Amino acid sequence: MDAEISLAHHKHKIVPQPTPEAADLLVAYLEQIGVEYVFGVPGGAIEPLYNAMARSQRRGGLRPIVARHEAGAAFMADGYARETGRLGVCCATSGPGSTNMLTGVACAHDNNIPLLAISGLPVISSFGKGALQESSSTGVNAFAMFDHCTRYNAMVTHPSQFERKLANALMTAHQAPGGAVHLAIPLDILRGTVASVTPAYDLAALFKHEPVLIDEHAVLRLKDELEHSPRVVFLIGAACGDAIEAIMELAELTRARFVTTPDAKGFINPLHPAYCGVFGFGGHLSATALLASAPDIVLAFGTGFSELISRGWCDSLLNNRLVHIDNSEDNLMRSPMAKLHVRGHIRSTCDHLIALLKADAYRSNVHRANSYQAEVTFDSPESYHSEATPIKPQRLMKTLSERCPPTTRFLADIGNSMVWTVHYLQPRNRRIKREQQNAEGQQSEQRSGLASWLRVLMDFCPMGWSIGAAVGTARGNPKDPVVCITGDGAYLMSGQEITVAVMEQLTVVFVVLNDSALGMVKHGQRIAKAESIGCEISPVDYSKLAEAMNIHGHVIHSPQELDSLDFDAMLRRKGPTLLDIRIDAEEVPPISVRMKTLGALQ
Repeated sequence: MDAEISLAHHKHKIVPQPTPEAADLLVAYLEQIGVEYVFGVPGGAIEPLYNAMARSQRRGGLRPIVARHEAGAAFMADGYARETGRLGVCCATSGPGSTNMLTGVACAHDNNIPLLAISGLPVISSFGKGALQESSSTGVNAFAMFDHCTRYNAMVTHPSQFERKLANALMTAHQAPGGAVHLAIPLDILRGTVASVTPAYDLAALFKHEPVLIDEHAVLRLKDELEHSPRVVFLIGAACGDAIEAIMELAELTRARFVTTPDAKGFINPLHPAYCGVFGFGGHLSATALLASAPDIVLAFGTGFSELISRGWCDSLLNNRLVHIDNSEDNLMRSPMAKLHVRGHIRSTCDHLIALLKADAYRSNVHRANSYQAEVTFDSPESYHSEATPIKPQRLMKTLSERCPPTTRFLADIGNSMVWTVHYLQPRNRRIKREQQNAEGQQSEQRSGLASWLRVLMDFCPMGWSIGAAVGTARGNPKDPVVCITGDGAYLMSGQEITVAVMEQLTVVFVVLNDSALGMVKHGQRIAKAESIGCEISPVDYSKLAEAMNIHGHVIHSPQELDSLDFDAMLRRKGPTLLDIRIDAEEVPPISVRMKTLGALQ
């Protein structure tokens, strides 16, 4: 009887709940703004955050995704943010964990991707005593390194600072044009108790806020310019994601032809009759010719005119025919020669301009000046259709364009992979209009303003970014297939992150352009008539690497082998596939813009 009473008492015993810690409060803020995953590599100085995520996961909240390298974790957070429109979050332990993460944070910062990086530190009382992996100002000052590649960088040195600095970081990451922020948090602060895990600040409402900033005076001036400009050209930049439908409506209204920057090609239909190609690195002669034809006015939306975007700061773009429309002061500062600056939220500005033009029954002579018979000019169209072995990179892009479904997200690494992709990839259109209704009659889901069918980097371009970013993209949206196009050099830098796609059962096809070389270096040296040095890579069978990681892998030597692949099966499979494509290493990519900037070509 006593045993029965004791057992009954044990069954009804109340299990004490752990005292909430600052790490639990951090997780509560991330949950409040809709974050689902934190990408990182665990370690002693960041352990309380992982404990808090374990507690969150048990109640159906956010959970960690364990990367293989901290740079890969930041690349994954970048890809997740681009796909979902939510904040990307990555974390690392102190010392080398935070310095490893630095490259990915810098990449997000330079590309205006909203990202929170969290790094741990040893307990405050150990600062200056030679604590393991200390990275505060009394050790290897990794914390200070983040000053130069974030919009907000703070170290929490007292419990009373924690919530305020966290809220400041989250707000800064979200504010236009977006960017990376960093918090360095000592172990004892993360582990410290808090009175409540209910956030004191309601940031969810802020993150849902729709900006509507419009410069009324500048928009009226632009309307007047359009009414007196028969030949209109649009340059669409990377900050136009959530404005693209409005921009295309404005292009149709003004009968404008349009080009894109390399990193904005994924926002548009590459088969649109008014599209003249990509202007800039990896771009098309048709786009260059359009701007060189001296149109009456060029409207540039959401771009900073960096080297790769502006075709080496080309005079045919940066002149007094330019109207620069942007929400970023930094971008507007790069076009002092422009006829007009229109600062404001791009979509709101376009919507307002459209309303003004329609209200005035806009019927100027631009309707007669432009024909919708634009044509994109490829550098080597014969290679695009070639059946030769080894496979022409151009022919590979043709197959990917034709065989991948409309919902595929493509990511391309810096180097020849990006140039081939930007120039030749042209899949079917799948832009979703804001008012489009789905088959059930309900409004289609609004795409993230960062989302596009093609994602590439400009300016700060780390090799291997696309591999981690593809994993983050697929984790953010597991319903749609992801194709990562990377070179063998980039894959050898970051290819280990493919195993994260295995663990998460994510549909990602990794296309490795295998030419046993750092291709852009090799061709750049040849074009510049420089010494051929440091560009060769020993031959690798990447399908065997895939096999060792329980991944489906294929070596593809010919167009016929490529065409025989079951793309439907690959793009439905829960888990990654690797294609080792033996490309023609002698095909020269369209990189002359870069060579001219380097002074290698006149």
